[in-house]
Amino acid sequence: MLFGRAAEVSPRVLIVDEPTRGVDIAAKRAIHETLEQMAASGLAVLFISSELEEVLGVCSRVLVIHRGRVQAEFKAPYDQEKVVSAFFGQSGLPHD
Repeated sequence: MLFGRAAEVSPRVLIVDEPTRGVDIAAKRAIHETLEQMAASGLAVLFISSELEEVLGVCSRVLVIHRGRVQAEFKAPYDQEKVVSAFFGQSGLPHD
């Protein structure tokens, strides 16, 4: 697995962009577990995904970027409506 190779060089930050695109449910679950273990060991994982439910299910913190700027920051537990509003550029949202 590619994550294993990344761990061999002992990075401090791992950036994964759409890591589960095109894989079956079992592989998706395995990828999530691997990333969670890496994060628990102290590695910072930047998880990029277009699947909102996946992001909210995996991440401990969510930054919504709109037009190149951080629109909002959220921490679990998430209010999905607020996250979606930030995604569409709604301003004035409090940072949770």
